[in-house]
Amino acid sequence: MSQYEVLNKEKHRHLRIKTGYGAALGDAVMYAMTYPTEFRDIQSCYPILFTKDPNTGGFFAAAVLGFEPDQNLFLQDNSWDASYVPAVLQRQPFLIATGGEGDNESPVVSLDLDHPRVSQDEGEALFDAEGGATEFLNQKIALLDKLHRGLQHSRGFIDTLLKHELLEQITLDIAFNDGRKESVQGFYCIAEERLYQLKGDVLESLNQAGYLQPVFMAVASLSRMRDIIERRNRLRL
Repeated sequence: MSQYEVLNKEKHRHLRIKTGYGAALGDAVMYAMTYPTEFRDIQSCYPILFTKDPNTGGFFAAAVLGFEPDQNLFLQDNSWDASYVPAVLQRQPFLIATGGEGDNESPVVSLDLDHPRVSQDEGEALFDAEGGATEFLNQKIALLDKLHRGLQHSRGFIDTLLKHELLEQITLDIAFNDGRKESVQGFYCIAEERLYQLKGDVLESLNQAGYLQPVFMAVASLSRMRDIIERRNRLRL
């Protein structure tokens, strides 16, 4: 369970955040949410697919990290074996929430007190002796702001994909070297045939909105699926 509280320099002054990566730190996940302005970094390491939020039914883009729940094939000992870590995982255990009421709502930084990265005596400090934010905390706040803006931009991107019927369901039927087979369902990819049939005015509108490049990045990223399959083949089960 998560226990989020708005970050407070008095209440949370002595807390520390464990860094590094590992299953014990909450990084054993099959996929991580991503957004169009992050696709350039994501597609260099991970396949980009789309899936639905089980609570809202809304679509979101995801960087695929494994083939089954709680499987992250990029975790190696206490490190992350890729040149880029998805922002939604970099930001842990912080979250952007909204403060105020009605039209006065504004983003605020929240902290999950139950997250395994939160510690009383181990890791990076959040505040210095004078109560000011540390460089570590400032970096996380900057990341949260970038993530918040990216996810807001993503809403229009997803709406546009649906408007032009550019998402199609995909089932990944994979046979591994050890004889095991996986049928991964619940994901969607860019409908390439439909994409290549779009007229010039539609393509222009996608480009002007900043959506066309991410679409093609998502298509190109599927070549990274071979790397994830090979990572799974190297596992000793």
